[in-house]
Amino acid sequence: MSDNKNYDVVVIGAGPAGYVAAIRCSQLGLKTACVDNWQDEDGKHHLGGTCLNVGCIPSKALLDSSEHYYQLNNEFAEHGIKINQFSLNIAQMMARKNNITRQLSSGINTLFAANNIDLHSGTGQLQENNRIAVIPMDSSAQHYVLEGENIILATGSQAMDIPAAPIDNKNIVDSTGALSFTEVPKRLAIIGAGVIGLELGSVWNRLGSKVILLEAQEEFLPIADRLLASEALRHFNKQGLDIRLGARVTSSSIGKKQITVSYQDKQKQKRIVVDRVLVAVGRTPHTKNLFAANVNLLLDEGGFIDVDKYCRTNLPDVYAVGDIVRGPMLAHKGSEEGICVAETIAGNKKHINMNLIPAVVYTLPEIAWVGKTEQVLLKEDIPFKSGIFPFAANGRAKAMSADSGQLKVLSHAKTDKILGVHIIGPFASEILQTAVIAMEFEGSAEDLARSIFAHPSLSEALHEAALAVDNRAIHAINRG
Repeated sequence: MSDNKNYDVVVIGAGPAGYVAAIRCSQLGLKTACVDNWQDEDGKHHLGGTCLNVGCIPSKALLDSSEHYYQLNNEFAEHGIKINQFSLNIAQMMARKNNITRQLSSGINTLFAANNIDLHSGTGQLQENNRIAVIPMDSSAQHYVLEGENIILATGSQAMDIPAAPIDNKNIVDSTGALSFTEVPKRLAIIGAGVIGLELGSVWNRLGSKVILLEAQEEFLPIADRLLASEALRHFNKQGLDIRLGARVTSSSIGKKQITVSYQDKQKQKRIVVDRVLVAVGRTPHTKNLFAANVNLLLDEGGFIDVDKYCRTNLPDVYAVGDIVRGPMLAHKGSEEGICVAETIAGNKKHINMNLIPAVVYTLPEIAWVGKTEQVLLKEDIPFKSGIFPFAANGRAKAMSADSGQLKVLSHAKTDKILGVHIIGPFASEILQTAVIAMEFEGSAEDLARSIFAHPSLSEALHEAALAVDNRAIHAINRG
């Protein structure tokens, strides 16, 4: 670390938004420092923030492990593979997950060193005149101050708590706790059937837990296209996930061995008895103690830092990115904002298309979408055409025994410009990216229809759905 504590840019937070911003700033020739205070249960500092350490990456590691276990139990025999004896080692599964996150976190340290970024392990607080007070993680070290011509705030978010089920990280946990169970709970209640609840519910359901999801909203996955949401609900119910809609949790009581959760639905007050409870009702921006009381940083009504399209705050040369600003709380959105700010500081304005941020639910089958849903187009009175193709008619999906789901392309009825692509099916997250690129270049359904897709491939479903927009699908019956 340099002894000079004056920088062109100081970043607070080393999650996907912060560390990407720091790297790009350094690449652009800006002298950069990053202040970060993430530490594990042993007090060790790890870069990568929530996403890498207790979010996106470890959850995907457990989803992968649990899928293998499920396949051993339910699917391998169909392939002619018979295994007489196998067992579940939760400790080894968790060790693999932890090893993956440690490797990736170490990789960020290497990138920081390669890009000459000064890392300050501690808690940073914005003060007047672009000064950052740093409280070192080492309690024996003295507090000190950094000065930056530009400041980037990227402190991320934290799990939301609810009074009806206060988190104690033992019986009632947040997503971090649900990624570290030492044994499979016989019965697991999840409050909230959004992305986090569905993904972690899928993990423990596959491993043998009886999972009950209590969702206060009457509609399942309201942000998704209705076609996808209804099919997803059917698949999840078939897999054994007990999803109860319109179920508002009113209280919880911890006994000697089990937890009683009470909830209200349309009919009456009900209760369930479970071994663990996961609270997955959303996340809230982490801005507590981020700035001094005399710093007049503007927040919106939701507690998010108010920014313009270039992520500039109301304070000169102070920017904010990621989960602490408007828009979806997604790692890739935060990373792009970090790059946008770095380019802005360097004088190269970069535009972020907030309308084309891909969304994914990493369940089985995966759910992924970009652009507008059919219900939004109807509400906004935008004329559109739609093309739908089922994975049941896709050769690669059949060969993989993963032929559940379908793909929908929505295009403008007059211009044919692609307005939205919605997928439920195998590797939906990967297939979607082709659609994102096409839409970024303002492509049409006809552009996709005229492109050549490899055969056999899952992405052929996108090709066929684009053809189906004009009733030209080859491997499905057109609607006429």
